[in-house]
Amino acid sequence: MTVEFPLYQMMNENGQLVREDDKERLTDELIREFYYHMVRIRTFDRKAISLQRQGRLGTYAPFEGQEAAQAGSALALGKEDWLFPTYRDHGATLTYGADMARTFLYWNGRVEGCVPEEGKKIFPPAVPIATQLPHAAGAALAEMRKGTKNAAIAYFGDGATSEGDFHEGMNMASVFKVPAVFFNQNNGFAISVPIEKQMNSKTVAQKSVAYGIPGVRVDGNDILAVYFQTMEALERARNGEGPTLIEAVTWRYGAHTTADDPTKYRNQSMSDEIRQTRDPLMRLERYMKNGDLWDEGWINQIQQEITDEVERAIKEVESYPPPKVDDLFDHVFETPTWTIAKQKEEYFQLLRGEA
Repeated sequence: MTVEFPLYQMMNENGQLVREDDKERLTDELIREFYYHMVRIRTFDRKAISLQRQGRLGTYAPFEGQEAAQAGSALALGKEDWLFPTYRDHGATLTYGADMARTFLYWNGRVEGCVPEEGKKIFPPAVPIATQLPHAAGAALAEMRKGTKNAAIAYFGDGATSEGDFHEGMNMASVFKVPAVFFNQNNGFAISVPIEKQMNSKTVAQKSVAYGIPGVRVDGNDILAVYFQTMEALERARNGEGPTLIEAVTWRYGAHTTADDPTKYRNQSMSDEIRQTRDPLMRLERYMKNGDLWDEGWINQIQQEITDEVERAIKEVESYPPPKVDDLFDHVFETPTWTIAKQKEEYFQLLRGEA
């Protein structure tokens, strides 16, 4: 049996609405908010790569090209919702309110980088693939049992669908009908493995059928489609209708990380073509120009504000005191086990030259 999941789009590559009726859902303020956040996280991303190349930041996972998927989904969240990111979703966490300096600290291996802003339910980035999905299901179940209207969103890539945690999280969420959204960013590659070699399914969205939940496939470079489909999924979740699987079809221009060379396994000319035709930021710019929303003065103003914010964050990070060796041991367990305590003592003996 073949189940079709057509690609949902609100705004085409030329910045034109696919359905004129959708214009009623849009305001000038909302469009400007979309544009601001995409410019902000793209500026952050490019600066992070530059810092890594200068030796001022550790190995970094870029996301340029996925701004619409990350900003659009994060902007749909409520203030009390949970966000469970991967190591590549700092665009979403920054949009949702994560501190920029702490985000840079994370990429320098600092424990402070895993601490969210006060009042923000942002889980530390998950480096093990798909482990955040069961966590999101559990947090959503807890919110449901507490009687709140809060939901959880879990981000993951197409490679995560090959992991057991993906299926366990989806199954648990569907059985208990928890208020969760599972948000897949399908950029066509699980590191160096193209999607057709890492799964036999035609789409990620169709995996929803096995769990009896709604599945939606959206144009991940169309921030309008991402935002409104995520809003609808969250609304279903809050109304007790259970989880939704969203597949946002997108493309990442750069490498898997700054330690990777994508030319070894994919045709990088595709990135150049997509940048000219389907770039998420350019598409919204075209929409704004088509609708006389383009204001050079405002554009220049926000670009300067964002640049200043990024530079302040870098200055704050580079003025931090050196990391403490204790951090390697003190945050493994709430109360250190005797084995951890022994390792810590032996390490400090080594530093003191006593070993």
